[in-house]
Amino acid sequence: MAESTLNPEKLPAHVAIIMDGNGRWAKKKGRPRSFGHKAGVEALREIIKMSDELGIKALTVYAFSTENWKRSAEEVGALMGLLLEYFRRELEELNRKNVRICILGDIDGMPKGTEKQKAALHQAIEKTQTNTGLILNIAINYGGQQEIVRAAQSLARKAAQGLIRPEEITTESMEAEMYTAGEPKVDLIIRTSGELRLSNFLLWQCAYAEFYITDTLWPDFDRKQYALALEAYAGRNRRFGGV
Repeated sequence: MAESTLNPEKLPAHVAIIMDGNGRWAKKKGRPRSFGHKAGVEALREIIKMSDELGIKALTVYAFSTENWKRSAEEVGALMGLLLEYFRRELEELNRKNVRICILGDIDGMPKGTEKQKAALHQAIEKTQTNTGLILNIAINYGGQQEIVRAAQSLARKAAQGLIRPEEITTESMEAEMYTAGEPKVDLIIRTSGELRLSNFLLWQCAYAEFYITDTLWPDFDRKQYALALEAYAGRNRRFGGV
């Protein structure tokens, strides 16, 4: 599948990716999991570049969930180190390309010892906030259920203050409280490594998303693999509950 054969009119506006399989990829090569995560960052760089080139409006990637803190201290430390390295290396180029970086998740709720990472995330948001190109959402310390609870709590506070009535709460008002407020709804969600679950990712935003599952492990998910996913999406008949 060549990128040049993709129909621009049938591309998704918003792609979300569960980047799964870094650890298994490393294990197959007899290397530590951190080696797989590093290779996964290289794969991500190409997917961001291709999304930008194709004119996709938003790309959301699942980098670190609220549950990932349960992993070994060694692996968490490696992931946090890669996060810092990524922004130090890539921020200037992303900014030059007019990419707007948004972080989905509780940045300030990250644990002690991640102060440099928090600062790097806030800097990325602030530096690119006026950019008008690709929206790059990076989900860090993120959980889909927690995001919905956060939105509900915000609306409950407004109702308690008399700013809105409970019966005035709508789908639109909920969406306005999500991290992705104002962005296109997710059209396509891609999961690598063959697993068949959402893993608490964008539960609200993926209500009518098309799913694409591939056995390819994330570090091997290249431009050709991405083109195959986009071509599969182009062939879907999206009915949104209709017939």
